[in-house]
Amino acid sequence: MGRIWSPPRELVEKSNLKMVMDQLGIEDYKEFLRRSIEDHEWFWDIIVEILGIQWFQMYDKVVDYSEGVEWVKWYIGGRINAVYNVLDKHIDTEVERKTAFIWQGEDESVVEYSYRRLYTEVNRLASALKKRGVEPGETIAMYMPMYPETVVIMLAAMRIGAIPTPIFSGFGVEAVRHRVEDAYAKYVFTMDKTFRRGREINLLDTVLRAVEGLNHVNDVIVVYRGDGGRHTDYRDFVSEGDHYEKPFQADPNHPALLLYTSGTTGRPKGIVISHIGSILQPAKEIYLNLDLKNTDLFMWITDIGWMMGPWQILGVGCLGGTHAIMEGAPDHPDPGRIWRFVSRYNVTIFGGSATLYRLFNKYGATWIDRYGVSSIRILGNTGEPIDEETWIWVMENIGRWRAPMINLSGGTEIFGCLVLPSPIVPLKPSTVYGPGLGMDVEVFNEDGEPVRGEIGYLVCRKPTPSMTRGFWRDPERYLETYWSRWRGVWFHGDWAYIDEDGFWYLLGRVDDVIKVAGKRIGPAEIESILNSHPSVVESACIGVEDPVKGQKIVCFVKAAGGVEYLEEDLSKMVGDRLGKPFKPSEIYVVEDLPRTRSGKIMRRLLRAVYMGRPLGDVQTLENPEAIEGVRRALRR
Repeated sequence: MGRIWSPPRELVEKSNLKMVMDQLGIEDYKEFLRRSIEDHEWFWDIIVEILGIQWFQMYDKVVDYSEGVEWVKWYIGGRINAVYNVLDKHIDTEVERKTAFIWQGEDESVVEYSYRRLYTEVNRLASALKKRGVEPGETIAMYMPMYPETVVIMLAAMRIGAIPTPIFSGFGVEAVRHRVEDAYAKYVFTMDKTFRRGREINLLDTVLRAVEGLNHVNDVIVVYRGDGGRHTDYRDFVSEGDHYEKPFQADPNHPALLLYTSGTTGRPKGIVISHIGSILQPAKEIYLNLDLKNTDLFMWITDIGWMMGPWQILGVGCLGGTHAIMEGAPDHPDPGRIWRFVSRYNVTIFGGSATLYRLFNKYGATWIDRYGVSSIRILGNTGEPIDEETWIWVMENIGRWRAPMINLSGGTEIFGCLVLPSPIVPLKPSTVYGPGLGMDVEVFNEDGEPVRGEIGYLVCRKPTPSMTRGFWRDPERYLETYWSRWRGVWFHGDWAYIDEDGFWYLLGRVDDVIKVAGKRIGPAEIESILNSHPSVVESACIGVEDPVKGQKIVCFVKAAGGVEYLEEDLSKMVGDRLGKPFKPSEIYVVEDLPRTRSGKIMRRLLRAVYMGRPLGDVQTLENPEAIEGVRRALRR
């Protein structure tokens, strides 16, 4: 699995994690991890104090299993509000003058919000919502890009106990309508337009068509980028509010967020995250695993419609830190955009997806060197497994072998991570290292037994505060999805592997991993070989049913162009390096690969197109035209 990277001594000694361990009298990280898992209630009791979580009323009991492990309740008797912990606790302290976040538009214009400014605007909007009759437990839909008002709207709704549901701004009419209707949203917030890759995108027209005939929607509120229009102007709506709105004192388990994830059947799942879960898990991971300090600038290339958007806003805010968000694509108008920002604002903690890192790799390190990345001291990856070649390239060209790669994995339904490293542990290429603190994670075989040295299923044997409170208005589907395979055990749907040295690896979703002649292999392992070819921009591999092998390997490759017999060269490369059993049966050169705005390649759509099956939900795609390009390649 490659060489072992060891953290510099200075990084270890100055880390937040080392400081916390010293305070607890624990010398070894593995001992801290073991105790956090075995003494579950102890850990989830002390972590709220470590993170400075503030309560209106202190809890009497950490956890209550009386309704079953699937419906466990946390911090019984306590009263809390996530937004109070993101904003109010910082007001009248030195933090209120600090920058809460920096926003950059696609034209590279910049807006900065201090904690005081954010607090003022959130209170004003929260008051306006309450005056319009929005009650705790009611939903507010947000069809918004990453924009300053997006942060304000989400926090304002949570402040009064309402439930914001962020909707990906790349969705079409049908997807927006489904989410607004399923959430039974009382108000929908949107913008007149946004920009991506130089194109002006009309969001308002999509929303108006999506909500037509939905009587539960009282109004559509529009953030106009220029002069107002004929619909309710966000500025006028906000002006109705008072300067202060008292935060709702919520039960810790009260819903704070409704986040939709796509399903293969076209029925997105509504993930319900609680007030305590929405701040506790992100703050824990950002403080202890990503080592956020007062002087850091945290930046994850993400979107408000992806879990990592709210995760970043709430986690960094709870810690009184500063983060950055941006409109548009990180490589437009040129591949240097993101590195100009990193250099200009001294980004210190930088995260993205494996697909985006591979894209940066193809552009070459020249763009990085032109602007400099010396400020970066922590790296992050999520969304999909990262192959060894890309991991090494990132560590060398962005991290300069100083900054550790915090390769993390979890999901929307966890609102955080099951597995991830910390800055004080050794790493191997591509590893996720092991369980997160307080996360009783294991790798099971088909019989539900822990395994080492073989591929198995990633599971969690104890609940955590940030786990979804169920699916919105669909409890049976929630139980079937996560709790039906093994009694009392959370089945996450990922393949995982623990090597002979105890390092953990994620190999992809159960539906993505390929099993050829009884042997499992992750798509990333094959793709890393294909991507090493100088004519390949990126690739994606799937497993397709085969009567002899069980599954055969089918690959789709986006090439630089002008190369003959590329398929033969690539097939031979894979066969030579992985062995003949893993030589792809078919390779197709395509114009582009279907991906989400966050950069994740949608392999399930490639499989559906290849098999001629229904595509399910395709509204998350940034480039839906890629689907037809794949079809053309298959017909050739």
